[in-house]
Amino acid sequence: MQLKVYNTLTRKKEDFVPINDREVRMYSCGPTVYKYAHIGNLRAYVFMDELRRVLEYDGYKVKSVMNITDVGHLVSDADDGEDKMTKSAVETGRTPLEIADFYTAQFMKDIDALNIKRPTVCPKATDNIGEMIAVVKSLLEKGYAYETEDGIYFSVEKFPEYGKLSGISLDDQRHGARVEVNSFKRHPADFALWKKAAPNHLQQWDSPWGKGFPGWHIECTAMSKKYLGETFDIHTGGVDHIPIHHENEIAQAECWLGHKAVNYWMHSEFMLIDGGKMSKSLGNTYTVTDLVNKGYSPVVFRYFCLNVQYRQKINFTWEGMEAAKTAYGKLCSLLLAHKNSAADTDAQTIAQFTEKFEEAINDDLNVPLAIGVLWTMLKLPKSHSVYEAALKFDKVFALDFDKIKQEKQQIQVPEQVRELAERRKIARSNKDWAESDRLRGEINALGYVIKDTPDGYEITK
Repeated sequence: MQLKVYNTLTRKKEDFVPINDREVRMYSCGPTVYKYAHIGNLRAYVFMDELRRVLEYDGYKVKSVMNITDVGHLVSDADDGEDKMTKSAVETGRTPLEIADFYTAQFMKDIDALNIKRPTVCPKATDNIGEMIAVVKSLLEKGYAYETEDGIYFSVEKFPEYGKLSGISLDDQRHGARVEVNSFKRHPADFALWKKAAPNHLQQWDSPWGKGFPGWHIECTAMSKKYLGETFDIHTGGVDHIPIHHENEIAQAECWLGHKAVNYWMHSEFMLIDGGKMSKSLGNTYTVTDLVNKGYSPVVFRYFCLNVQYRQKINFTWEGMEAAKTAYGKLCSLLLAHKNSAADTDAQTIAQFTEKFEEAINDDLNVPLAIGVLWTMLKLPKSHSVYEAALKFDKVFALDFDKIKQEKQQIQVPEQVRELAERRKIARSNKDWAESDRLRGEINALGYVIKDTPDGYEITK
């Protein structure tokens, strides 16, 4: 079945055609590891994972690369202000390396909890400084960049197609620019490839332009080429990356290489909170740990995300999470009933549902529709073959259908029954088997069953 994806660059759905048959090379913008990732950040990685799972379901071998930004990302997302890593290090009294190691580990725990497959390669920016310097040197030599007192900048006016991803106008940017914005730049949209560091800056490396550190955008261009080649299939990220980060990536990469670097650009929409913007700066973010502490498992959050198509905004509320928890619980109960059935559904019916599922996921990852197909299938008479089909669907959903099991019911045991159980426990410890059996009989007569365990006993109705 032909996979169609929405290409941000062309602003339309297109047939996905890989560069190499049955192999897909994909790059995803990874985290800046200076704080915990919040659930809005993580939606982009759920999308990244869904895309990879659909590709693998369709039989492609996927090489997935996701960078770890541990230097160069300034607080403005552009070229002004402090480096996020340095700022966090100063605030906490730890080194940038300690900060990066700690939050990278936390991020990996979060994606594991959300059943997000770890990318094939997760290169760190600080391990690829040499590759970045080489790209900057090449851009200078080709006349696409210039040196100033504070760094090396890319000249957007040297790239006539600048703005083709986001639709921004360079003229509008120039006319709307404030006079005080970085007087070293020739154009307000010019962006830093390399920043010259002050002597006390915590992260700096030797370069042909003195000690400094890379700009945020150059990292992805250098590392994607290193691990995926000069042209690769898909580049993913959040919509917030479109107007600055990804626009700049396209400009520097195409000028450096002399040709297109990426065939398909795909972006996930924002997660709102109570209908408004979610961001660390506003202090209204939640982490995976926050969800767990409120009684919501990570897989319930994944289910919550999958019910909205990746190109649509999703509004996070606690009421929405509660609804997702209830729905997921009902889903698991239905799956369990099918799992425990000895009956089978005819192969043609299962094939029809499978076809509808595959049509949905291959239509620009319409996972909400695919979940609807699953719910409809679960209304069939109880059948183990329905459960087997659901397991196949779960290769895309990753909602732990293979782990569902009958939960022990929590029952209220009357005090009288508990007293009999304790007396029986004493009788057993005294090896008074006749009294133990008599007490078991009394417990049974009251409508309960007692089962001995290594830790004592269990009582059920």
